[in-house]
Amino acid sequence: MKLIVGLGNPGAKYAANRHNIGFMALDRVAEDHGLGPWKSRFQGLAAEGRLGETRVTLLKPQTFMNLSGQAVGEAMRYLKLTPGDVIVLHDELDLIPGKCRVKQGGGHAGHNGLRSIHQHIGADYARVRLGIGHPGHKDRVAGYVLSDFAKADQDWLDDLLRGISDGAAALAAGDAGRFQNAVAQRTAPPRSGTGHAAGNDDRTGPGPDAPRKAPSPKPAAAPAAPSAEPPASFADRLRALTERFK
Repeated sequence: MKLIVGLGNPGAKYAANRHNIGFMALDRVAEDHGLGPWKSRFQGLAAEGRLGETRVTLLKPQTFMNLSGQAVGEAMRYLKLTPGDVIVLHDELDLIPGKCRVKQGGGHAGHNGLRSIHQHIGADYARVRLGIGHPGHKDRVAGYVLSDFAKADQDWLDDLLRGISDGAAALAAGDAGRFQNAVAQRTAPPRSGTGHAAGNDDRTGPGPDAPRKAPSPKPAAAPAAPSAEPPASFADRLRALTERFK
């Protein structure tokens, strides 16, 4: 059994906020994999079922972000799980929009939802960090995360949520690599003619199988212009000077 938690704030006012990307991800997983229905449990909304071979409970805390740990702790204790059985999906300012990274344990980096979870169950749980980008200055962070995704964000956001759903069974099974590959197939599909996902390949040049361009021939050196007459020898010049001053 795994407890998969999406972080966000409850209510229609916050539904499309950047801070609610964890809720959005769980909604997509539940819809695509037939989990549910959502029921009020553990100070949140919970849905049960299977992802692949793994039994899971999905949880969207309804305590507001800053108190998320109350719901997570209650669910973990009731289900007799350990922090190692908990996976939390949350917004991440330090990743560019559309990037996804899995991390096991570590600090909360100032994220209030993670801070609350740390207080209730410790730090030894897995996190799926969902990049939303940074507004550029710390004073703008609160307004940024509590504002809705822009229309220009919809394409990458949809690709990211689809990728999370595609890889949900691998995530539940603890296969972070296969999960991230599934996400990359949506967010950075392979370039034509290569097996590499564009987002996972840091090379900026063509792949090793790309045809090599033939080197351009070097231009032929221009022939030296012929002299009007052969240069005089030193003896000839000396003789000419001698004749001149006779």
